[in-house]
Amino acid sequence: MRLTRVPGLLFGGDYNPEQWPEEVWAEDVRLMAEAGVTMATVAVFSWSRLEPAQGVYDFGWLDRVLDLLHEHGVSADLATATATPPPWLVRAHPEVMPVDAHGVRLEFGSRQGYCPSSPIFREHTVRLATAIATRYAEHPALAMWHIGNEYADHTLECFCPESARHFRAWLQARYGTVGALNAAWGTSCWGQHYTGFEQIEPPRKAPGPVNPAQLLDWRRFCSDALLELFTAERDALREVTPAVPVTTNFMSILHGLDYWSWAAAEDLVSDDAYPDPADPESHVAVALSYDLMRSLKQRPWLLLESAPSAVSWREVNVPKPPGMMRLHSLQAVAHGADGVMFFQWRQAKYGPEKFHSALLPHGGTATRGWQDTLRLGADLRRLAEVAGTATRAEVALVLGWDSWWGLEAPESMPSNRLRLKELLLAWYAPLHARGIAVDLAPPDRDLSAYRVVIVPNLYLCTAQQAKALASVTGELVVGPFSGVVDESDQVHDGGAPGPLRELLGVAIDEFWPLADGVTQRVRHAGGDVGLARTWAEWPRVVGDAVEVLARYEGGDLDGLPATTRNGNATYLSCLLDDLTPVLDRVLHDVPALDVPLGVEATRRENHLFLLNHTSTPQQVALPQPGRDLLSETDLRGVITLAARDAVVLRIEGDT
Repeated sequence: MRLTRVPGLLFGGDYNPEQWPEEVWAEDVRLMAEAGVTMATVAVFSWSRLEPAQGVYDFGWLDRVLDLLHEHGVSADLATATATPPPWLVRAHPEVMPVDAHGVRLEFGSRQGYCPSSPIFREHTVRLATAIATRYAEHPALAMWHIGNEYADHTLECFCPESARHFRAWLQARYGTVGALNAAWGTSCWGQHYTGFEQIEPPRKAPGPVNPAQLLDWRRFCSDALLELFTAERDALREVTPAVPVTTNFMSILHGLDYWSWAAAEDLVSDDAYPDPADPESHVAVALSYDLMRSLKQRPWLLLESAPSAVSWREVNVPKPPGMMRLHSLQAVAHGADGVMFFQWRQAKYGPEKFHSALLPHGGTATRGWQDTLRLGADLRRLAEVAGTATRAEVALVLGWDSWWGLEAPESMPSNRLRLKELLLAWYAPLHARGIAVDLAPPDRDLSAYRVVIVPNLYLCTAQQAKALASVTGELVVGPFSGVVDESDQVHDGGAPGPLRELLGVAIDEFWPLADGVTQRVRHAGGDVGLARTWAEWPRVVGDAVEVLARYEGGDLDGLPATTRNGNATYLSCLLDDLTPVLDRVLHDVPALDVPLGVEATRRENHLFLLNHTSTPQQVALPQPGRDLLSETDLRGVITLAARDAVVLRIEGDT
């Protein structure tokens, strides 16, 4: 669902007029119009202002804000204001506040202070959402609904009695009988056998390691509990305004929430992204998260929050140097965003985020920041034709949240150094450097359309997921420690790679994590030597047609196969520092773009984005002549791309 009321690419940010005297509002909307702002997110943290007492509403100030925005051509991403409960609700019902794993109930005074399972909190959020939807259903500024805010940022889980009750109900719905739960959780280990669901509690702080199967179900439950909270408000909004799209702002690649499930429940995917200006490689990691956002619904998405310059929550909050705000924004558009918005419009005078940058800085319109705001607004207007265009990817990276949760369970793994984000990035970075578009996909999706499918890790692998991977017709690459356990975190019969054994043609006799300072040499068939530093395995070939592509060299694994190929399926039993030999073999049919290191090349249909993330000019050979929409000039041949500059080339004809 697109925001049909707002043409072109969206531009704007969070607007918190309740933090300012009303006489400031007129200046705000005048400057928004000057900057080309098309949308403002409003009322995210305004519950106590909109409902100062239970059932008593004060919509007058918000009426005036929305009227002002509409008069100046600015649409509203209108929040349901439920991101933080009001103090009157907390004092009347202290049980709505979350309890941590130590049994301590948290106090009011920050944000997102609520128990996701609280029926009292849920009842009040639905009532408020209904009241707001009824009030503004026909308001001409309303373009989108914004529910909650950054779910699971501060409150992912709650360990109170109400959460325990909800968890038990969730488990009973999943397993039916306590006997089935005992079998799934393996409760005969350590004497944990249950005789009734009423005996089960959340995995609070315990004397020793907690049952990893219980932890896995707890992670599933926590994601689902918050999703229930979201969908309760969503359903209330749809009852009143079925044609208005609904979103909530994701937090890039977040461990706590299964975004495949969440994205299916909303109309438009939106994301908050804050790459660190002090990290010269941050643009690669954020590109990976942007590709996830595009892949969640396989269509354009919206960057709902980003920082114009410095944030306020790192140990050292480095500002963005000249050009970086624009470059980061254009990068989001390059990866499928149909708009770029910021936190926030006017820089705050007080509170925890008073030093967080804004489109309108403390110093006002005389600042560098304001000039950056004006320039970006003009650029996004020039790129209006990009809105709605698609990205065609021929490579997929597989990401499954169940597997991620199981992989990173504490205190129960051969090594705690296998971190899924790092594994994803290890494969994504060299693809990104070659200008190869990448989709992310869940492990049970039909992957037959891709020329190359890469599974960095699939620790938890079901028979259904193995069947989906076996249906890949292009190149399939599977990383180590995959196919280890089933959906209940129980080791597959015969060990790893479990249901992938026939597909990969290997069996793993033993996992071989590497101690600090230990490296394992790997010699590829072509003679190149690579290194593994954190993980290796003792594999055994079990397929008649398996080809050994690399062998371990030296140490206890000397001579054993490190990388194998069975038909179209390649298996890596180690984490290699350099994946080039593997990628060179499987990417032979995938078109790439030859650009200098630090220059990003990304396509959206017939629009080629070239982004220079370095601090020096770079020479780039254009694959085809075209029209640069930003400079409004025709370009061909070799161009000089200035430091932190960009070109968006409209290429006519076959791309």
